Amino acid sequence: MKRLVVLTVVAIAVLTGGLALYLFWAGTLLTRIAGNLEDSADLVREIDGNAKVIRPGVAHINRIGGVVAGALPLLYGMAEQIVRGVVPPASPRVAEPAEPAGPAGPPGTRRSRLRDVGFAPPGAVHGN
Repeated sequence: MKRLVVLTVVAIAVLTGGLALYLFWAGTLLTRIAGNLEDSADLVREIDGNAKVIRPGVAHINRIGGVVAGALPLLYGMAEQIVRGVVPPASPRVAEPAEPAGPAGPPGTRRSRLRDVGFAPPGAVHGN
């Protein structure tokens, strides 16, 4: 019987020691997390302070953006009318096949689509 009591006390001591180590480890992690959260809170306060300065400007930008977005359908319709007025109607003859698009050119440049709608700069030679 004495052996059973000793083994029970040893088991309780081992479990208590294991629990103490686990709680120490969890406390260390929570302390580190609390420090990180405090640093994050400071950054959020700084960002909020910076945002207070630009908030009125953002509201103005959003209003102007709404006006521009509302005007886009009108501008698109006007552009379609301009293109219809510039591009001659297709002739009944069979048109020559269009040239395949070549490479876009050096990186960072865009191919102009002005010739696709019939625009040629003054003095330009056909086929450039």
